[in-house]
Amino acid sequence: MQIVVIGAGAAGMVAAAEAAKRGANVILLEKNTKTGVKILMSGGTRCNVTHDTDARGILPGFGHASRFLQPTIGAFPPSEVVRMFADLGVATKVESTGKVFPQSDRAIEVRDALQRQAVESGVQIIRQQSVQRLTRRDEHWLIETDDESYAADRVIVTAGGRSWPGCGTTGDGYGWLEKLGHSIVDTRPALVPLTGGFEWTKALSGITLEDCVVTAENQTSEAKKSKQSMSRRSSWLFTHFGFSGPAAMDVSRIVTLTEKLSRVRVQLDMAPDVSAEAIEATLCDTAGGAGRRRLSNVLNQWVPSRLATAVASEMCGDPTIAELTKTGRRATVTGIKQLALPITGTRGFSKAEVTAGGVSLKEVNPRTMESRVAKGLYIAGEVLDVDGWIGGYNFQAAFSTGRAAGIAAATAEG
Repeated sequence: MQIVVIGAGAAGMVAAAEAAKRGANVILLEKNTKTGVKILMSGGTRCNVTHDTDARGILPGFGHASRFLQPTIGAFPPSEVVRMFADLGVATKVESTGKVFPQSDRAIEVRDALQRQAVESGVQIIRQQSVQRLTRRDEHWLIETDDESYAADRVIVTAGGRSWPGCGTTGDGYGWLEKLGHSIVDTRPALVPLTGGFEWTKALSGITLEDCVVTAENQTSEAKKSKQSMSRRSSWLFTHFGFSGPAAMDVSRIVTLTEKLSRVRVQLDMAPDVSAEAIEATLCDTAGGAGRRRLSNVLNQWVPSRLATAVASEMCGDPTIAELTKTGRRATVTGIKQLALPITGTRGFSKAEVTAGGVSLKEVNPRTMESRVAKGLYIAGEVLDVDGWIGGYNFQAAFSTGRAAGIAAATAEG
């Protein structure tokens, strides 16, 4: 059994190793000079390999793809990813956010472990092989690169999406798969910083809200009045171009659903543990010397001081509590609990951590990752129409789908 795996990223290296362990002759092709380039860059070069939860806990992070991923993540959940790395000599740790990192905080250990596992399992890794064509010839596959041709009984495509194109992930696989009859759901950036805001929010560049709730809503069809929305509770970063941080990047999935940004609503709750009523009651309290306090000083108990000053100034000029009008009080409460933020777009694929869209999940067997369109073709990882929340979700999907593809490709009959 000859198997060629295209793309030596997280999904590809796991797929290749699993296939080789089951007796297949496996060639792993990589267009770059080194394997796992995105692994090396991810998590600020620390590599967040998965999330500290079980299969049931991680699946909701994939939205529409959660049902499709249920068999593969159920068979290889986060605990098994952690065990895999432990067996490969990479100790992991869980941070307060639930993110799982290598104990060393070095992404290169993750990449090296996956590469070593593949090589020790018998995989032949061939770098600087940019695939140009993938065609079916009788009962075999022909994979043509710039200067070589490879024949295979089965092919596993793990070529990635379009995010971080500097890593070599430029969406090459979509073209080959489309020619083979696959439908490609329109691709768009996901886990990407947002552009927009006001001049005063841009002036807050560098300020982080450690705990907030952001809600994004996109009226995807004006005719049908249909909406897609999501809320995420995490940290939020104000930037000179707009917004970043886990909460902003998670809801970017909703923002990029349409080019008509007038249909997009993003709202920020800066103090999720404090009710609007409690804030209003505090702003009404003028007993003793409380009325002499500046509004910004009162808001500082809930948000960072620079942000408190900015909100107080923008909403009502930062008066004392005694001078605060009813209108000003209501505007301030809204500013803290329901701040509506204009969004002009995103930083695009060059700053996106993953790609939304890709190979239609209807055309792939969710248990084996085999194409329903072309026999002997398996598809895994980011090239699929799968994208998850920030926090190790996307590497988890890559490991689980890659593992399933490698096992099935090596063991399926026919």
